[in-house]
Amino acid sequence: MRTYRSTHRPPRSSDPPVAGAVRKGPLLAICLGYFLVILDVTVVNVAVPRIGAGLGAGQGALQWIVDGYTLVFAGLLLLCGGLGDRLGHRRVFLAGLGLFTVASAACALAPTAGFLVGARLAQGAGAATMVPASLALLGALHPEPGARARAFGVWGGIAGVAAAAGPVLGGVLVWGVGWRTVFLVNIPLGALAIWLTVRHVPATRPRAERPPLDLAAQLTGVVAVAALTAGLNEAGGRGWTDPLVLGALAAAPLAGALFLWLERRTAAPALPPRLLTGFRFPAALAVGVLLNLGFYGLLFLTTLYFQRHRGWDPLATGLALLPMGALVAAASPLSGRVAARVGTHVPAVAGLLTGAVGLLGWAAVGPHTPYALLVVPLLLTGFGTSFTMPSATIAAMEAAPYGVRGAASGAFNAARQLGSAIGVALFGTLAAASANSAFYAGMRLSAVIAAGCFVCGAILAALSGPAARTVPNAAATDAS
Repeated sequence: MRTYRSTHRPPRSSDPPVAGAVRKGPLLAICLGYFLVILDVTVVNVAVPRIGAGLGAGQGALQWIVDGYTLVFAGLLLLCGGLGDRLGHRRVFLAGLGLFTVASAACALAPTAGFLVGARLAQGAGAATMVPASLALLGALHPEPGARARAFGVWGGIAGVAAAAGPVLGGVLVWGVGWRTVFLVNIPLGALAIWLTVRHVPATRPRAERPPLDLAAQLTGVVAVAALTAGLNEAGGRGWTDPLVLGALAAAPLAGALFLWLERRTAAPALPPRLLTGFRFPAALAVGVLLNLGFYGLLFLTTLYFQRHRGWDPLATGLALLPMGALVAAASPLSGRVAARVGTHVPAVAGLLTGAVGLLGWAAVGPHTPYALLVVPLLLTGFGTSFTMPSATIAAMEAAPYGVRGAASGAFNAARQLGSAIGVALFGTLAAASANSAFYAGMRLSAVIAAGCFVCGAILAALSGPAARTVPNAAATDAS
């Protein structure tokens, strides 16, 4: 029988799983680490102007400070998902959490823009190490389908909470103390998450067989993500016909095709072929890309809109975005409960269509639009995104075979972060103009694209149908 091992006698919250019960101690530890990961996707946005002034950074460096974190995060997720299956998910989770916390300290102490970019890349590596292991740990600790759905629902809802809290928290910290505090806040919270994990999360037994990782395939995957993001990032300043932009955009699909070819030939693929059989898991991957592309891409533009084109300070910008997160606390857990009762397709479709309406509302925004008219799009976007994410997470993990859920978690989160990187780069490029008329034209086009992504995601979620009711499987029968 499979057992959970620990070097000490754990407290009651680490005792063997109880059918139907959500384990609060491990859930708190794991979700706190994940909260920090997603918080750092958005908390930096409102600090960008102050960072540029403090470090003398140009527009290109500032865009890499925002997008470099997401790029490395997305590029390494598949590799790190496989590490958890081989080495044990708690061990990998703690390693990623430690790296993320140390890199946050380096960001806070950065003397130059180049140093800050490098520290942000290290943060992304820590996040990529941590996130796949967190989902796999939750799955192992909750073998009963209903409890697993609720735990995944909370985990997925944390993404909405953190994304909504990022601009508000960042605005308060930058306005009250300075931009370095948006990174300093990670240090005590990261230390607390490490302590909670050691105390409450039991170790899991890694796979008996440990085939070597195919680093060649992994590197080509990273090159594909980096080339695509770099091409989109640089198009705004250089133009779409610039040789560097064209070369990067051409290299991305070639590297992606080479990655898939190498994956088919390796004995231990980071993306196991059985994950891509059928329709449900590939559909969940596509929903993850479309959801993050639309939401995070337009969120990046809204911060530029409020600060650069309305002249608001970081605090006012953070407070302006507060309605986007106002309904997250209710929508996220509600989504998990609904998914546990009727399947993931209902909350996913409802959330995506609601969010599409909110995103489309930004197509009518102008330089003098009253803030009162922006509240409705913000509310709809926040509710729709946070209502969708837990269900999308549940759908992806329930569609994956138990033995490769670490890899499935890595693939799903890689798809989401790839969507974020593409959204920020593409929408930032479309609206990359100091002139108001060009900026608003790009913002309107971006809003239409974002809403279209949500509608396409809703169609995929509807076609994938209700998530199959899982029955006690290897996770349940092998758990001690």
